[in-house]
Amino acid sequence: MSADRLEQQLAFLTEIDRLKTVERSTQITDGSRVENSAEHSWHLALYALILSPYAAENVDIFLSIRMLLLHDLVEIDVGDHPIDVQTDWAAVAEKELVAAKRIFGLLPNDQAHDLLAIWTEFEAAETPSAKFAKYLDWSQPIFMTLFNPDRPDAHIDVVMNNLETGRASVLRQEFPEVHSYATRLLGWSDTAPEKDFQARIDFLAEMDKLKSVLRATTLCDASRRENSGEHSWHIAMYALILGEHADRPMRMDRVLKMILIHDLVEIDAGDKPIHGDHDTAKMAMIEQAAADRIFGILPTDQRIELRALWEEFEAAESDDAVFAKSIDRVQPVIANLETGGGSWIEYNVSRQQLEDRVGWKVAKGAPALWSYLQGRLRSWFAQNA
Repeated sequence: MSADRLEQQLAFLTEIDRLKTVERSTQITDGSRVENSAEHSWHLALYALILSPYAAENVDIFLSIRMLLLHDLVEIDVGDHPIDVQTDWAAVAEKELVAAKRIFGLLPNDQAHDLLAIWTEFEAAETPSAKFAKYLDWSQPIFMTLFNPDRPDAHIDVVMNNLETGRASVLRQEFPEVHSYATRLLGWSDTAPEKDFQARIDFLAEMDKLKSVLRATTLCDASRRENSGEHSWHIAMYALILGEHADRPMRMDRVLKMILIHDLVEIDAGDKPIHGDHDTAKMAMIEQAAADRIFGILPTDQRIELRALWEEFEAAESDDAVFAKSIDRVQPVIANLETGGGSWIEYNVSRQQLEDRVGWKVAKGAPALWSYLQGRLRSWFAQNA
């Protein structure tokens, strides 16, 4: 694999870190701030995974997940456009296409072509997989608002208009479970939602709390600490782009599932910085209890499946988990290099400590990636020892 190709891929992954600074109009469910487009993209991908039992048979769930992971990247250049603000949507579409070509154009040609095609399919919303992704994109802000006890009255007005006469009104026919539960939450209906559907939506609302878990790593512009929701989105993108560097045969769809759920336990357990000092046994017990509660919200079949997948990621023994772990470990390294040291300075990290706690895990799953970074690492530690 050429160094130029990897350099292009990492340049793209660093550039899209900027999506974490694009603010939307919807508040996170605790009402403390507005959501950003990166954590929104993670949450939507999780929506697709959790609500997959309600997708039509001809929907490719993992294509929908890919669409949702990358659908808002154009907002890095054009920003978010709330549905309740009068907008020239044709002009926005033209600007978004220009943005898509620029952003995906940072990648090697084959990947740029493939991702632009996925983004274009989502925007057209004509295929079953794109329609399912679009319906989720319309549904998530509705439930975010309805589950937010401190939502502004104006936000409820937007939800009501959207469900009654706006774009989400089509959900009455196309995704009746969503429309029915939303209208019940509004007090428009007395019809109780189907038990498993309600459990899945309740789970997704609870998972919104991951957006408030702060990590040691900062954004690439060093403006603030990264949260675990947007981190999960970013490493899912890392996996998609860097999958060709895996040292073992892995299944990307399973890797993406692992990544989407791998940090959910941090809602209860918090983030434990890799370079911090922790009681490992105590931390494992806390995370197991968190997994019991969090996955326990789901219906039995999904609870068993996703809990087992989380355990597999934690064990890091299967080919899929080894690669997922390597990607999880390498993203903070690149963020620290981009910010002049970041958490390495804060935790007084040595080169040997980085190798002992991070390097071997990256090298185990993607040795070419770790090898490529050696020059930058040698240079940084030589200047900052």
